[in-house]
Amino acid sequence: MTLATRALAGLLALTTLVGTAPSVRAAVPADAPDTSAIGRTPPRLSYIDGGVSFWRPGAQDWSPAEINIPLAPGDELYTAHQGDLELQIGTRAFARAWGDTQLGLVNQEAGFVQFKVTGGHVSLDLRSLDQNQTVELDTPHAAFTIERAGYYRVDVEPTQTSFITRRGGRATMTPAGGPSVAVTPSEEVVLAGAPNASVQAYVAPDLDVWDQWNYARTEELIDSMSARYVSSAVYGVDDLDHYGNWRVVPTYGQVWIPESVPAGWAPYSTGRWIFDPHYGWSWVDTAPWGWAPYHYGRWVFVNGFWAWAPGPIVVRPAYAPALVAFFGAPGVAVAANVPLQSWVALSWGEPVVPWWGSSRFVGRPSWIGWGGPRVVNNVVVNRTTVVNVNQINVYQNVSVQNSVVAVREDRFGRQPVHDARVVEVDTHRLQPVRGAIRTRPDAASFVAGSGPAARPPEADLGRRVVATRPPGRSAATPPPGIAPTPARSTDVVVRNEPAPRIVAAPKPAPQASVPPRPPFGASQTERTRPTSPPSFETRRASVAPPATVAEAPQPQTAPRAQTQPVPPAQPQFVPPTQRESGPPARPQPAPSQGRPSDAVAPPRVEAPRSARSLPGQPANRLAPHREAAQTQHGAPAGEARPPRASERDQRER
Repeated sequence: MTLATRALAGLLALTTLVGTAPSVRAAVPADAPDTSAIGRTPPRLSYIDGGVSFWRPGAQDWSPAEINIPLAPGDELYTAHQGDLELQIGTRAFARAWGDTQLGLVNQEAGFVQFKVTGGHVSLDLRSLDQNQTVELDTPHAAFTIERAGYYRVDVEPTQTSFITRRGGRATMTPAGGPSVAVTPSEEVVLAGAPNASVQAYVAPDLDVWDQWNYARTEELIDSMSARYVSSAVYGVDDLDHYGNWRVVPTYGQVWIPESVPAGWAPYSTGRWIFDPHYGWSWVDTAPWGWAPYHYGRWVFVNGFWAWAPGPIVVRPAYAPALVAFFGAPGVAVAANVPLQSWVALSWGEPVVPWWGSSRFVGRPSWIGWGGPRVVNNVVVNRTTVVNVNQINVYQNVSVQNSVVAVREDRFGRQPVHDARVVEVDTHRLQPVRGAIRTRPDAASFVAGSGPAARPPEADLGRRVVATRPPGRSAATPPPGIAPTPARSTDVVVRNEPAPRIVAAPKPAPQASVPPRPPFGASQTERTRPTSPPSFETRRASVAPPATVAEAPQPQTAPRAQTQPVPPAQPQFVPPTQRESGPPARPQPAPSQGRPSDAVAPPRVEAPRSARSLPGQPANRLAPHREAAQTQHGAPAGEARPPRASERDQRER
């Protein structure tokens, strides 16, 4: 029996609390649905630690950031003094920021994503980039264009900006008052002064604690067992390894079952709806694994367990803001006759009826991104079938107890669902929503958290950056068809953000030519020669064979204290200079180990030096601020966490 036959047999055996209707077959219409409103995957806020704040145009103020927020152009994040964050911006591409950093998403278009950094420290760990993909970092001194995989880091200080390339990375720097120049692999460029900054090039410093943590975290994220069952283009696959189990069931194939969910739990019940300028109402779940199962695949109920079924692997799956069926009036609560906004997770093969997009897309059933059988009203249809949305009135999961999640209409998108959920719902009177959701967003609909949040320094908010493109559309202007609720002048924070200084985008250099590079900078310290990479024989020889009791008696020691194991999915960055207590890191290599992947450092082998003086001047000179760090901390340059001379730092010290 094939998978499709089993799916059909299983679906026909199930009943629903909503009436049935036959599917509709017709010829393919000439005006095919517009697919431009789906497919662009937004950057995902995939990790936060400590104080991280979020701001979206249209919100009342900065609010605490929540994991799994999909970012849109105009959104900004700020890490407090002890905060760290991670954004997933590609299949194997991550942007991370640490304390006192303001990071904003400026643009996202096909093949282009643009960020701005007005202050702080940001790293881009790009293990791979799609063909013709470009990432741009805009800073107060220059715009950095990245078109090659590698590791990049920018440190924006009040008086200077430094940019570092590693792992073969190469970028193009366009300063405010000069021509574009190349930043070659393992190089650091430093820009200082205003308005036209001076530019000098140095060798990249040694990896510090932050760089080592970035390397180690990415290596674990891209080595995921769940990638066997889910397309590599889906974000958050690694989270599934740590918070659930994969099972193979006859009807649906491979399914993932989450662990530690409360009794009576249902999908799309632990989170909230926020308003996105591109996708409209989008779901943000509070579970650490709550990205992939809510934007891809379908949810099924098997033997008393909710399970996420990704379906057959799709090479390029399409992102959706949520995969639910909405219900509107006259759905009412049993206890009180109040209008509700309710929804249920789509089941195996059921189409999504888009509530976002253009008039050619919204309200038209779609299976974009779904590779399995297509099911309408518990009947499998072929791929040439055109389905009339008015004929869809059966959703399989409605028959599962507590599966329909409902809130009062006036509370939808304004607070977390678990605070506003109505438990007793008359499911017999549910009517599916056939298209756009007419609930208007207000200032509370643009945030995912509540409560006070740290604000960036005013000096950073007012800094002007250099960019090759103007900012994209912000969340302040919703898509056509939905107007935001008129806000009072006191409801929204007024941002006097300066417009970026637009410079000409760098032209791609011919393959045979070498782009110009900044002049070498002068300093007093040259970076020491790195150690040779360890061989496997070196590692094996460093492990001594176990000794017997007779050969080497062990001294009596006190019993070791029991320690709590580190959760495998939450590696923590805990710089020793900033945090003397807190959860342990995984892994936390010592600075002397070099790259985190080097388990054993080989003995240092010095090459024989010539007796005569070498010509010229040293080329591998460190930047002057790296020399100061070495002198101040008594450690190799690049080993200490770089300080940030801001008013906030001065107050805390």
